[in-house]
This record gives sequence, structure tokens and C-alpha cells, in this order.
Amino acid sequence: MSLYFQATLTRVRSPVGHTPIIRTHPQRDHVHFYGALEVRTGREIALPAKEQTSLTTANFLRILLLLFPNHLLLLLDHAPWHSGPELDALFTENEDRLHVMRYPVACPELNPQEHVWSQTREHISHNHQYIHFQTLIDDFEAYLNETPFECNFMEKYAPSILHNYANSI
Repeated sequence: MSLYFQATLTRVRSPVGHTPIIRTHPQRDHVHFYGALEVRTGREIALPAKEQTSLTTANFLRILLLLFPNHLLLLLDHAPWHSGPELDALFTENEDRLHVMRYPVACPELNPQEHVWSQTREHISHNHQYIHFQTLIDDFEAYLNETPFECNFMEKYAPSILHNYANSI
């Protein structure tokens, strides 16, 4: 996910006759975030990153492997930085405990991580009044890592995913 210093606008309420003022920053400063949602508990693990590359993705996945020493079922979309030689090597090295499934193309509504990004934007970056970009980044990261996110993914999809996965091995 990419976070820009420019405020994204959404609906706001204001008294009749009083136009709300949203300050915008003229620069396009930005930072990327990598995130993983533990769908059983709603716990998010997120880190800022300077770039979105397969190497950065592989490094983030190494952190997840350290945090979750057992088996991981990793659901990825088809973003360009979710594939490449660095990831192929990581998947091969950890094939006994890291299992990867891909979401269908152009189906962000199936990805619970997309809902996490959306909720965090709504609470932190829409209509923001931040003066310093680093404060926005810090608040965004804190919200991601400290908020339990509601997720019905397991109830909705786990039986079919696990059935399809079991039939593919």
C-alpha cells in the first residue's frame, strides 16, 4: 500500500454555510507499507518501506517467518512485487512451512488486507491535518499494528480454500 502526504478526501460534516477547509501539501511525498493480516485473530503486522520490490517483499516475508514459526498459508494478489527470483528462492527454501495461494486477478474485495488498508486510510489519512509527514507515517503504522481488525475471512472462505489446497497437493 502507498501512503501519500497529500490528504485524500472523503465526506465530512460541517455546519450549513461553513465550508470545511482541508489543508493539502503540494509535494507528493510517499511511503509504502507492507502488511499481513492474521485472519484468525485480526492482528495486523505492518512495516513501512521505501520501495515495493520483490526483494522488499521477500524481506518482509522473512520477518513473518520469524514471527510465525509454524506453517503459514500466505494469500497473495498479483502485484508485480509479489513475484520474482528473490521470492521464488524464499518459497523454495521454506516450502515445508510456507504455502502460497494467489487471489484471482482484479478481485481486491476477496483480500482482507485491502479492507485493512481502507479502514486505516479512513481513520488516519482521509481529510488529515498533519503538518509533518513522519507524524502521519507513525500514526498510520501505529493504527495498523495496534488495532484488531474484524475479519470473517475464515468463516467465509476457509472450508473451500482448505479443500482446494488439500486437493492440489
